[in-house]
Amino acid sequence: MSGVYVSALELFSIGIGPSSSHTVGPMRAARAFVDELREHDLLGHVDRLHIRLHGSLAATGIGHGTPDAVLAGLRGMTPETCDPALVHGRWADLSAGGSIDVEGIPVTAADVAFEPFARDLGHPNALTLAATRGEDELWASCYLSIGGGFILRAGSRPPEPTPVPSSYRTATELLAAVGEGRIADVAWADEVALHGEAEAARGLDAIWAAMSACVAAGVSADGVLPGGLRVRRRAAAAQRALDERAARGERVAAEERLAVWAMAINEENAAGGRVVTAPTNGAAGVLPAVLHYLVAEHGAGRDDVHTFLLTAAAIGSIVKANASISGAEAGCQGEVGSACAMAAAGTTAVLGGTPRQVENAAEIAMEHHLGLTCDPVGGLVQIPCIERNAVAAATALTAARIALLGDGQHVVSLDTVIETMRQTGADMSSRYKETSEAGLAVNVVEC
Repeated sequence: MSGVYVSALELFSIGIGPSSSHTVGPMRAARAFVDELREHDLLGHVDRLHIRLHGSLAATGIGHGTPDAVLAGLRGMTPETCDPALVHGRWADLSAGGSIDVEGIPVTAADVAFEPFARDLGHPNALTLAATRGEDELWASCYLSIGGGFILRAGSRPPEPTPVPSSYRTATELLAAVGEGRIADVAWADEVALHGEAEAARGLDAIWAAMSACVAAGVSADGVLPGGLRVRRRAAAAQRALDERAARGERVAAEERLAVWAMAINEENAAGGRVVTAPTNGAAGVLPAVLHYLVAEHGAGRDDVHTFLLTAAAIGSIVKANASISGAEAGCQGEVGSACAMAAAGTTAVLGGTPRQVENAAEIAMEHHLGLTCDPVGGLVQIPCIERNAVAAATALTAARIALLGDGQHVVSLDTVIETMRQTGADMSSRYKETSEAGLAVNVVEC
C-alpha cells in the first residue's frame, strides 16, 4: 500500500501571491497547455486562444490575479522563477483594449470568459483552455487547481506517487510507523528517497530562505495593497513601533513580533510578491511566522528548521489526502486550519515533544478551526485573511503548549478531526467557499 507523503519541496513551493489555487495553479496549467500544443506540433497552426475560468476561479479570479497568472503561464512563466512585476497588471492592459502576444498569437480580453456558476467539472477551481484555427478547435484541456498550487487534468486520476519508504495514510498509522522515533525522521527518509540527501537538504534550506526573505520584505514595505479596498499595509509600521518600545526599554512580548511577522508575509502575498505556499498562499503567514518565533525565542538552528518543515509536511500530507487544503473545496478551515495544525505539530517537535504530543498539538489546532469559512471581501486575500494568519499563528503556539503540558493522551484523534473537517467542508454552502457570495464578503461595503 502506497503512502500519502507529499514532499516538503512540493508542499512548500516557492511562488508568487496572492493565491496558490487562483494564481500559482492556473499559471502552471496555462504553461502545461502551451507545452501540450508544442508537443503535438500545433502552435504554428493556432490563430486564437480561448480561456474560460469556471467556479471559484471566475467568482474571485480577478481579485486573486487569475487572468494575470494564466496569461503569464501562456507566455512560458513559472511561479518559482517568474518576476512578479511581469505577471501582475496584464489583465488590466487587456481590459483597456490591449493585447498580449503568446507564441505569435494575439490574446485580448474577448478571449477570456468568466463562468462562476460552472461548478461541476470535478473541483470548484477549474479552467478550460482551447486553441482554434478559424472555426476549428485544434486542442482543448480542462484543468483543476486543487489547492496549494497543485493541478490535475479534469477526468484524470492523480499520478501514482513515487514509492517512498513510508506507507502511512492516517495519523494513527504514522504514529505506529514512528514508534519511539521522530515524525521528522520518517519524513526525511521519504525526502531522501525522492530527492537524495543533498537535494532534499538544499530544498529545505531554500524554502526557509524564501520564507525569511518574505518576512524581511513585508516588514520593510509601506503603502496600500492593490485591489481597490485601500487596505493599508501595517506590518512595517508595527515593526517600527515594537522596535521603538524595545529601544526605550519597554517590554515587547514575543507574541507581538509573531503577529507582525504573520501579517508581513500575508501583506506580501496580497501584494503579489514572492511567497512560499504553506500549504496555500492564503495561509502562507502561519508556518513561517511560527518558525521565525522558534528561531528568535528558542534559538532554533538549521536542524530544527528541517525538523519543523518535515514534521509539518507529514501532517499536511495526511490532511491533503484525507480532507482538503483548498479554500474553494473546504473553506478556510482547509487553508488556515491546516496551516495552524502543521505549525503546531512542527513547533511541538522542535520543542522536544513526543510523536503523540505532536499529533495532539495538530489535533488541537485544527479542531478549533472547524467550520471556518472562506469569504474574502472583494475576492481579495486581504480581509479577513491577513489578520486571520496572525491569529492562527498564535493559536498554533497555544496548541503546542497545551500538548506539551500533557502526555499525548487525548480523547479526540487528529484523524477524527480531519474527517470532521472533510465532512464540514462537504456540507458547507459554496457561498462560503472562496466565492465571495456570503459572509464578510457581502456584509462589508467596498469603498
